[in-house]
Amino acid sequence: MKLSRRSAAPDGRMPLMEHLRELRNRLVKAILGLLVGAIIGWIFFDPIWDWLKQPYTRIPAEHCLDGKCDLVVHGIFDGFFVHLKVALIIGAVLSSPVWLYQLWAFVAPGLYGREKRWTYTFMAAAVPLFFAGGYLAYLTMDKGLEIFIGLAPGDTTVLVGVQDYLSYAQAMLFIFGLTFELPLFVVVLNMAGVLTHERIRKSRRMLWFGVFVFAAIATPSQDPFTMLALALPTIVLFEIAELIAYVHDRRLAARPDPYEGLADDEASPLDLEAIDAELEKGGGRAR
Repeated sequence: MKLSRRSAAPDGRMPLMEHLRELRNRLVKAILGLLVGAIIGWIFFDPIWDWLKQPYTRIPAEHCLDGKCDLVVHGIFDGFFVHLKVALIIGAVLSSPVWLYQLWAFVAPGLYGREKRWTYTFMAAAVPLFFAGGYLAYLTMDKGLEIFIGLAPGDTTVLVGVQDYLSYAQAMLFIFGLTFELPLFVVVLNMAGVLTHERIRKSRRMLWFGVFVFAAIATPSQDPFTMLALALPTIVLFEIAELIAYVHDRRLAARPDPYEGLADDEASPLDLEAIDAELEKGGGRAR
């Protein structure tokens, strides 16, 4: 069995070219997952399309043609591109466990041995958070559409193109889904010792302000309802992340300090057996 060069180094270090090869391999695996998901999306296009267009069909029909809100196909080739775009959107959603894992697998080996075992915990939180954000976006899309279509003059008819609607839906799904991942990375940084609870607590006001600014800029419709729909749940998730960081830091503080009682010129005790076991474990892992 071929060993990963990255795994052979206890601290996850490798030359630049090895990093680039690792990145290439991770991208290839993520793209293959996307293609498999896209094929599924293409095969089941009809039920997926019926589900995906529902936020538009739920808006009031005052500005729609003949009182019925239908999306418009403008060009000869739009039918093909609609199938392709829907397949890619669904492919990206279905393959999210794959590309989220590839992202984590690329970053995690740079952490210390204990943090490398967080993979299952990370995936168990990352995938549901992504789907939760995407589903929340789906539930709120009709409100943003209703606000802006409602601004059209009363004597006009709004014709929304399929491509425009899909671009809006795609942006909403992925902005919400990826934003819900941000508090998880705060927890990871805290567990790795990079970000303490005290620093998170002191930055809470700036964090809240940044979340609202980001929500106002990132949401495609930029209406107040959609902004709040993204910002408020994200703040709740950040508060949960802060609570987890608080519990983690309290546990660390409660542990006995191995260096307590040692003089400045006195060498600290080393557990050589534990170090050898960790090095052997890191060097023996297969890709």
